[in-house]
Amino acid sequence: MTTPSTVPLALAELRDELLALEEPDRLALLVEIGEELPKVPARIRDDPAALERVSECQSPVFIAVETDRAGAVILHAVAPASAPTTRGFASLLAQGVAGASPADVLAIPAGFPRTLGLDRVVSPLRLAGMTGLLTRTQRQVRAAFGS
Repeated sequence: MTTPSTVPLALAELRDELLALEEPDRLALLVEIGEELPKVPARIRDDPAALERVSECQSPVFIAVETDRAGAVILHAVAPASAPTTRGFASLLAQGVAGASPADVLAIPAGFPRTLGLDRVVSPLRLAGMTGLLTRTQRQVRAAFGS
């Protein structure tokens, strides 16, 4: 699959991995990706004001955006193991935007979650949660970097 220029390369590669599989296997891969959710540094995890609740998610999911020294985006996410699909998307998004510029993160289309080929294997509520994660990530990037 070709990689649209509006999606960071790492995110496009994760999407393409999902799309290369049959639908039931996509869900299994998403859950596997969720097991790889990067740990949130203690300085963020222990500061209640640092993490924003993603209210679009049925499960308690929290995010925080910052940049590294080079100005690349780092998305921190906390999602419970009891919500494996939501945790999977949080991890997919965190891994997919890691190292991207703020402009690249803001260029991700709002409908990106629907391009993952999961429409028939996860509920519409889960897809709405995925969209909420992306929307809030982009809002935090705009707030932090004035884009």
